[in-house]
Amino acid sequence: MTNVIAIGDECPGDRGGTALPGASGTGDSGVMEANTLHSTTTAPDPAALPPAFSARGLTVRYGSFTAVDTVDFSVRPGQIFALLGTNGAGKTTTVETLLGLHRPHGGQVRVLGVDPAADRRRLSREAAVIGQETGFAEDLTVAETVRLWCGLHRLRPPSGLLEKVGLDHRSGIRVGALSGGEKRRLDLALALVNRPKVLFADEPTTGLDPASRKQTWKILRGLADGGTAVLLTTHYLEEAERLADRIAIMNAGRLVASGTLAEITAGLQATVSGAVSPRPDWRPLQGELSGSLSLEGKEFRITTGALQDDLHRLLQWAARSGVELEGLEARQGSLDDLFTTIGTHAG
Repeated sequence: MTNVIAIGDECPGDRGGTALPGASGTGDSGVMEANTLHSTTTAPDPAALPPAFSARGLTVRYGSFTAVDTVDFSVRPGQIFALLGTNGAGKTTTVETLLGLHRPHGGQVRVLGVDPAADRRRLSREAAVIGQETGFAEDLTVAETVRLWCGLHRLRPPSGLLEKVGLDHRSGIRVGALSGGEKRRLDLALALVNRPKVLFADEPTTGLDPASRKQTWKILRGLADGGTAVLLTTHYLEEAERLADRIAIMNAGRLVASGTLAEITAGLQATVSGAVSPRPDWRPLQGELSGSLSLEGKEFRITTGALQDDLHRLLQWAARSGVELEGLEARQGSLDDLFTTIGTHAG
């Protein structure tokens, strides 16, 4: 933001309370009132609702280079959809097309049933973005920034908005003096002002400390539970695993995996790892395992499609042989393993 607009005291952004925003009606001043996060009405079944945003055969090119190649997905209200991929995979172009910044060269995108490039004005009232570049006026205070933003949208911010994102104690500080993580939290606060039906969250926890990251997760989950559809991009795979109802992974412009976390990791091998000292005779165990055993110094790793059976065989062998297993860890296939597999196949 570069222009400063004077906004009256009808938009306080730093008072106490716990409500999150939304538009429910207008007062005498014509300023929209804010809703709380949790409605008392029963939310409809998301499966019965039309998609909040979707792509069908989406193709975007830059000259002769195809950045996004026939991508399909559909996300309904109340779902958190994580769009993942390495740098250059095409996810940024996909998100920018959903924001109306690009017109597809093939296929189509829809946000709340409309073409975002043709109807950006309507979507500006019903969708919100947490971007990597904030664009704040650095000479304004945090509270002034909130008042300016809600004034532009003719909305009253909810009481306790800054408290929700952990910035209530910084309300009088100029934006230019905030840390990178604090600016991310202010960006989140502004995205919540109009209680969006769709939220595009582009790496929303980058630069946050662990406590602030978990608080942001809680806010995003609360929005989804209230019916907001969230598109999440992140380089933190744990974040996608913890938050997303559905996950899609892009590589070289194409979707190479899509579904729930359980669905997209179902075919991955599980691992059992640990260390032993001194080095034992592994040969009896190797003959029993259904998976494969790899050794490096005193460390071992079993890769298997039968986690429970091979873990049981390992423990029985250790008990018979008098071997103490150090740092034992058993886990199913993860997003990290899937990314490794995708990278190996792409190479």
